[in-house]
Amino acid sequence: MRSAEIIAVGTELLLGQIVNSNAAFLSKELAECGIYVYYHTVVGDNPERLQKIIEIAESRSDILIFTGGLGPTEDDITKQILAKYLSKEIVYDDTHLQKIEAYFAARNDIMSENNKRQAEIIEGSTVLMNDFGFAAGMVFQQKAHTYVLLPGPPSEMQPMFVQYAKPVLLRQNDAENLILESKVLRFFGIGESKLADDLKDLIATQTNPTIATYAGENEVTIRMTASATSREEALRLIAETEEEIIKRDGAYIYGTGEVTLVDLVIQQLMDANMTISAAESLTAGLFQAELASTTGVSKIFKGGVVTYSNEMKQTLLNVSSETIENEGVVSQACAIEMAENVRNICQTDIGISFTGVAGPESLEGHPVGTVWIGLSIVGKPTLAYRYVFQRDRNYNRRRAVKEGFALIKAFLDEKTNKISE
Repeated sequence: MRSAEIIAVGTELLLGQIVNSNAAFLSKELAECGIYVYYHTVVGDNPERLQKIIEIAESRSDILIFTGGLGPTEDDITKQILAKYLSKEIVYDDTHLQKIEAYFAARNDIMSENNKRQAEIIEGSTVLMNDFGFAAGMVFQQKAHTYVLLPGPPSEMQPMFVQYAKPVLLRQNDAENLILESKVLRFFGIGESKLADDLKDLIATQTNPTIATYAGENEVTIRMTASATSREEALRLIAETEEEIIKRDGAYIYGTGEVTLVDLVIQQLMDANMTISAAESLTAGLFQAELASTTGVSKIFKGGVVTYSNEMKQTLLNVSSETIENEGVVSQACAIEMAENVRNICQTDIGISFTGVAGPESLEGHPVGTVWIGLSIVGKPTLAYRYVFQRDRNYNRRRAVKEGFALIKAFLDEKTNKISE
């Protein structure tokens, strides 16, 4: 298996003026190609240091991927230094040069000579088109090493890599008669650090398949990528690894592939022909907004209310004044009434409620991050669940929404299992 090193070029990265998001993006994409990334390197716009980094990277990696330093200014030195290091000439790519010239001509503007630098490539390179900018990308192969040069701005780099560079790297895999297969497992209710610790022996000894964990918005994903001479063999390798992961943390897996928890719950509601409504206080409509982001949700989502103040909880949701006075709005009783009443008002099968303390200050003696989620299901007792997240305001709100979807999924899973039995 081949290994890669990602080399970000730019003094602004070292000064902390911008964040090197390109490395994270490329690492994920390369994992899908079955290419290991062992090193991330950042180097300033300095010819001597950049040449030294190239020497070091060649000693430990098969593929060197450069981001940045392809622009029109004198400190954009990546291709010039690499060309000199490889004893190759710099030439113009006519397509990019014509694109730059046409841009200035269309605006009746004078093009300064330095703009032509963006159309320069290393002689003998495979040119990568820049659909969202001017700087040409390139892939150059020499003996045992592959050099990939990409622009620095993510808006240019990402589409260039996906559309043009990635296929080149995959064709190199094909030349080795390798077939790549990937599978994503999606987890909720377990942190990335805990998941990684549970799987640390698998991760430490990984060869084929590779195992990569990614922390998302209140959830974690694992991507397994296997390479083999046949699709069947690659899938078998993935299945063996997946079986071991399920043994350890299968309770937290909610789905596979690119389907999100929201997508999954909405599909389950549709399959069960169950409607839902929501009453939101601290989440202020976030749950309903997540529902509405999916096409076709009107089949199961009738509506809901946002009742931020105590008065609106009484006026719109008929929460009793006694409950608010005696129990408070951050309470099991309030969450239960909100869930039951919104279900009755909207005439749905499920009613869900959110109330609590988003922050930044405590409320009714409850610490920031205290959340009650009520779940009312027709024909079942209404329940409320307490959580304490203790993070910043918006995290607490987003996490509450995700926990709400998890509660609904747990009910629908149980319902489906009973029917299948």
